[in-house]
Amino acid sequence: MRLSVLLLFFPIVAFAQEEITLEDCYRLAREHYPIVQKLDLITKSEDYTLANANKAYLPQVSLSAQATYQSETIDFSQSLGRLPRLITLPEVNKDQYKVIGEVSQLLYNGGATRTQKQLAQAQSAVQKQTIEVQLHALKQRISNLYFGILLIEAQLGQNHLNTETLQSQLQKAEVALRNGTILPSSVAELKAELLRLAMQRTEYEATKGMYLKMLSTFIGKDLPEDTALQRPEPRALSRSNHRPELRGFDLRQTVLDAQERLLTSEYLPKIGLFFQGAYGRPTLNIIKNEFDWYYITGVRLQWNLSPLYSLSNKKQLLHLQGESLLADRKAFMMSTELDLVQQDQQIKKLHTLIAQDKESVTLRHSVAQAAQVQLDNGVITTHEYLQKVNAEHLAQQTLLLHEIQLLQAQQNYSLLTND
Repeated sequence: MRLSVLLLFFPIVAFAQEEITLEDCYRLAREHYPIVQKLDLITKSEDYTLANANKAYLPQVSLSAQATYQSETIDFSQSLGRLPRLITLPEVNKDQYKVIGEVSQLLYNGGATRTQKQLAQAQSAVQKQTIEVQLHALKQRISNLYFGILLIEAQLGQNHLNTETLQSQLQKAEVALRNGTILPSSVAELKAELLRLAMQRTEYEATKGMYLKMLSTFIGKDLPEDTALQRPEPRALSRSNHRPELRGFDLRQTVLDAQERLLTSEYLPKIGLFFQGAYGRPTLNIIKNEFDWYYITGVRLQWNLSPLYSLSNKKQLLHLQGESLLADRKAFMMSTELDLVQQDQQIKKLHTLIAQDKESVTLRHSVAQAAQVQLDNGVITTHEYLQKVNAEHLAQQTLLLHEIQLLQAQQNYSLLTND
């Protein structure tokens, strides 16, 4: 009966109070946690990287200048032999000058640009997922604080009912003392027990205040002392694992795959168009030994085969990293499975304990009621009565503890699977 009164106590009080749920705390903590700001920074960084990669297909412009002196140039007299004296052969100066401007347009680079973009996107996704893992871990800290406050509130409610019971008994004892039917020590013992409950209440309130301030810091919202935290509803449990760490493993494998494709693109040929315009001496017509403009245009094929020397070893390194990643994934899955087994057993144990607690509370309550009648009739002492009452209070507190522990165990199970 008294347990039913206790369970009704909180909704009545909370009606006029500010209410907050565990899901509200999760949401507010995510919005307020500083590391969330990195998500926008990663997105902006990804956009810049992709924009830079796309510029590979823009026309590339370069400018160069050169002044040289060479020991020998072409001698037309040696090539043509003796000619009549009236014919003068041109000479090519040994000091030569040129300024060249080039515009090139990439047509094909072995898929390197596409792969670089895919790699940038994959690396960005890995960074974001790392933050999601940290935010998921934050949920466990929020959950621990939230259920800690719920437990203290339940203990405060029980303390309030216990105090009311002893206050009522103290009033009867003081009347009996005035009538000379009990000793002063009996009244003093009741007052001492009430003082113990007051000290206990002070400790509970201080701990609750500390937990509320810590929770307020996490969620970025002030929580007054009278804030009503709603008990989460019991939830169906699922073994389907949706932890952010699993997606993180998948994304890291995507990075390795993109890196391997990038290695392949390094030894493929590159094809492009180019146009060179220049001014210098000599021009393409070396017979015309004077400064003038000239140009060259065409198609260019570049094929660097040097990456082939280390391609096999680099791919082997990537495969080793993939095997290491797979081992990490298996270790994580095993650890999570063990935690789920432990939580599952904890939930089953708490269900059994709660059933036993309810039976114990019923028995202890009947014993305490009988003890109260015996005390009123002078059959037992106040000390014996308090033993019976404290046993009832302990049974009620144990039931409350196990009920909240069950809710927390179910929540922990859900956090393990992120269901």
